[in-house]
Amino acid sequence: MAATKLTINSNGSIKIEGDFEIIDKNGTAYDLGGRDTLGLCRCGHSKNKPFCDGSHKGGFEHEAVAFALPPKKTV
Repeated sequence: MAATKLTINSNGSIKIEGDFEIIDKNGTAYDLGGRDTLGLCRCGHSKNKPFCDGSHKGGFEHEAVAFALPPKKTV
């Protein structure tokens, strides 16, 4: 099985590929139809949430550039 990889696309979706499962708030798995790659909406405009349907085109801007998070807080 391939490791799960998330790619944050500039001005678009989150591409997820590899071995993954997507679960709703009730713990029920979405039927992904055998897909091992798909796009997740991050603009909020998709009519097919949580999946991307391309609705972001022309109305969502975010330049995806990696950065380091601050150190994890310890209690």
